[in-house]
Amino acid sequence: MTARRGGRAARLGAAPPADDPLIREGLTPRAPADRAARVLVLACGALAHEITAITRQAGLDHIDLHCLPAILHNHPDRIPAAVTAALDAAKGYGATFLAYADCGTGGALGRLTEAQGIAMLPGAHCYAFYDGVEAFAARGEVDAFYLTDFLARSFDAFVTRPLGLDRHPELRDMYFGHYRRLVYLAQTDDPALDARARAAAASLELTYERRHTGYGDLTPALGAIPRPLDPPLDLP
Repeated sequence: MTARRGGRAARLGAAPPADDPLIREGLTPRAPADRAARVLVLACGALAHEITAITRQAGLDHIDLHCLPAILHNHPDRIPAAVTAALDAAKGYGATFLAYADCGTGGALGRLTEAQGIAMLPGAHCYAFYDGVEAFAARGEVDAFYLTDFLARSFDAFVTRPLGLDRHPELRDMYFGHYRRLVYLAQTDDPALDARARAAAASLELTYERRHTGYGDLTPALGAIPRPLDPPLDLP
């Protein structure tokens, strides 16, 4: 999400706080003795609700979700260290998957996962894997600012206030002068989120476009994680 930063929104209504427990921490971690037959998905908090929906719909009940704070995207240089610490604290799982794309880390997450022998999401950021990495690259939309469901829902908390644009709206041109469109990559068909995305586009003085992507490459990536073998029975 760090590839696109920006802009001032009108008040878009109530949004989940940045410290929403699911976004911050995911589900309750398993005790070490219960991990061997399960998969850990270590995820960006911005994907928490989507991953939960996919695992429920697909019956992936062998997955444990743990999330790091989505606000780390405002400081992508801190993401690799946070991921490393979380992985160290969650050893013992039968398999682990990192639900991050590169996310502005300059390849650091790719090198980390390669060294640890775990898989991660494809692409540079969530816009790419929601839209489909190849399709996103083919579009070459250098003048587009992107929203996902998460960012439409939490625009003020993750865009407006961190950039100080609620206090200094005159900075809008500095941050957004080179953009022409706001493209809402919608994971769900939610009129309320559509309204928030439209309001964000209006506040940034950008042309609005909605593109329904669903969960894109996130669904097959989660579905492809091998299920660990059940641990052997502890026979007398």
